[in-house]
Amino acid sequence: MRHDGVRWSQCATAVPREDAVMPKETAVYTHGHQESVLRSHRSRTVGNSAAYLRDRLRPGQAVLDIGCGPGTITADLAELVGPDGRVVAADASAEVLETAAAFVAGRGVSNVVFEVADVHRLPYADGEFDVVHAHQVLQHVADPVGALRELRRVTAEGGVVAARDVDYATMVWYPEAPELVRWLELYRRIARDNGGEPDAGRRLLSWARAAGFTDVAATSSTWTYATPGQRAWWGGMWADRITDSAIARTAVAEGYADEAGLARMAAGWREWAAAGDGWFSMVHGEVLARR
Repeated sequence: MRHDGVRWSQCATAVPREDAVMPKETAVYTHGHQESVLRSHRSRTVGNSAAYLRDRLRPGQAVLDIGCGPGTITADLAELVGPDGRVVAADASAEVLETAAAFVAGRGVSNVVFEVADVHRLPYADGEFDVVHAHQVLQHVADPVGALRELRRVTAEGGVVAARDVDYATMVWYPEAPELVRWLELYRRIARDNGGEPDAGRRLLSWARAAGFTDVAATSSTWTYATPGQRAWWGGMWADRITDSAIARTAVAEGYADEAGLARMAAGWREWAAAGDGWFSMVHGEVLARR
């Protein structure tokens, strides 16, 4: 599992520390890793997903990108800390890390190592990183406060933990679309059944303080889709995702929806995307928590 210009660590499995408190569950990634999901993740950059962190990045820093996904933000982070810096890209899925490694290699970035890791039990030394970055991670874990404590542990004195999560309850759209209302209700139900918190954005500040951080800057930012191209991309992605992803399989298996109902939700997404005055927006909570 190698790509030119990047390294893959073979010490992939996290080993719990003797003093670690083991959570009852680790994490269930509600979306899964189908193409429709990664299509969304591949659009993410530091510019549109981590702008709140940009001014804290310096050449030569050591960065942990936990839950790195397909590596698009990772590559930006690696370029910003320069060849003298290093980035560890960690994810729970080895398959996703292969995708990330290929992307980073294609960007010509060589200061990244890829490792499978569990956010609750990280295989890193205390204070190993100057910056720890987690984008859309804490909404999916069973113990977000415990995860933040672990992220704090591996952050150096004076370093920062940067976390950003969407708040699903803030999702709003026009024109009114009853099938999108049903879609949102379904997603939030499945996410909570999986042990996650879909409305994580508003809770980040509280979770960070509970994890022991006292110096926390809390902000928010939005994603908005209103142009024809944006609507086609966002609506088409969710139309595919609601019929062919882990969400769809869980919905049918648990009896929350049948395939016909999911197809109606997909049609609702396509109808919204085709509307000339269509608009969709959501709020993301952000915290910069200083160690």
